Amino acid sequence: MRAVIVDCAIYRDGRRTEVPSDLAAALAEARSSGDAFLWIGLYEPTVREIERVSSQFALHPLAVEDALSAHQRPKLEVYDDSLFAVIKPVVYEHLSDTVSTDELMAFIGDSFVVTVRHGEGAPLAAVRRRLEAEPEVLRHGPTAVLYAISDAVVDHYMEVAGELQTDLEELETEVFAPTGGQDTKNTASRIYTFKRQIMEFRRAAGPLVAPMARLAGADVPFVHEHSQPFFRDVGDHLTRANEHVEGLDRLLSDILSAHLAQVGVRQNDDMRKISAWAAMAAVPTMVAGIYGMNFEHMPELGWVWAYPAVIASMGAVVLALYRQFKRRGWL
Repeated sequence: MRAVIVDCAIYRDGRRTEVPSDLAAALAEARSSGDAFLWIGLYEPTVREIERVSSQFALHPLAVEDALSAHQRPKLEVYDDSLFAVIKPVVYEHLSDTVSTDELMAFIGDSFVVTVRHGEGAPLAAVRRRLEAEPEVLRHGPTAVLYAISDAVVDHYMEVAGELQTDLEELETEVFAPTGGQDTKNTASRIYTFKRQIMEFRRAAGPLVAPMARLAGADVPFVHEHSQPFFRDVGDHLTRANEHVEGLDRLLSDILSAHLAQVGVRQNDDMRKISAWAAMAAVPTMVAGIYGMNFEHMPELGWVWAYPAVIASMGAVVLALYRQFKRRGWL
């Protein structure tokens, strides 16, 4: 069982203390103190492993089932003996310029916190170190853990949104450069791929607004009564991150529309050039076709200068068409 427990500690008056080897004994010790709580961190537990923990903490079976599945939407659910929260941290891969999401579940109850992590993006280790360095925050109990986790995840949302904006500005510069956007298929693919990254981000951050608003309100069980301003601050940061990414999404749609318009303009230019050259080629083709019909009674056949005159006439007409098309910008 210790293999799946990443960290386990009792925090008494904001200070970390030794934990008994038995979870039931550790929980009883935390509850008997009155000013302590037990925090257990699990990493991708199996069914048997999480059932052992759930039996000790009386976790609701529906919440346990959700904690085993790494495909949940951000949410907040209240059960009789615990509060269950799902948060999706966002991971930005710099090498591939892709956004991916992990999952983080937290059970908050009477004198205990159980966190379940799926993936490598959840900042639980950093959150625990930060809280252990701030005992005055840990004195607020399990609510402090939920707040610190939410705050860390949302702050990282802001960082990822800033990195996405930087990449989008680079893409915008390439699309609108004088020689940019020539590879139409590749450019459109990059824009579409970028839009998928924005969508992945919004799927993680958007649904989290409602749980944060609920935690910022009153009458949420197992949440400290004076924690509303802190969750309201997290909600404000989350709103800013969502508005930032929504603006990026709109800008990306505008870039795609502008790129398609550029493609249409280039296609029109190409068609005009093709039409102009086709028109110039049609004149000598038509004249040559007439004289290639082998009629007997054609007065020009007896003229000494007929052949050079016809050639000169064709050249003059083609030159006149060329100057006309050039003046109108078709060539």
